[in-house]
Amino acid sequence: QVQLVESGGGLVQAGGSLRLSCAASGISFSTSAMAWYRQAPGKQREWVASISSGLSTNYADSVKGRFTISRDNAKNTVYLQMNSLKPEDTAVYYCSTTRGPFTSWGQGTQVTVSS
Repeated sequence: QVQLVESGGGLVQAGGSLRLSCAASGISFSTSAMAWYRQAPGKQREWVASISSGLSTNYADSVKGRFTISRDNAKNTVYLQMNSLKPEDTAVYYCSTTRGPFTSWGQGTQVTVSS
């Protein structure tokens, strides 16, 4: 069974940085594309960034140039380095992976950016 466990969230001032981690188990991690999503209060969940098994990355326009997604296949972990954080980045951040028709989600980690 797939398990995704996020960590690294917290409270940070605007302009600060955080690094989120997502530890995966129950999947062939090295062959799995991974993604980060976020959901702000009262808003729909939105895609933030993705990384393929071949290390290709893609970012939402709202985070491009500030966030970096990476992975460590030896640790079955995907990361999201977030720099120059803004109050509008405040959300619960979720790790996700999709295999065929199935999408798995972590429990989320809260990121709060104060102005």
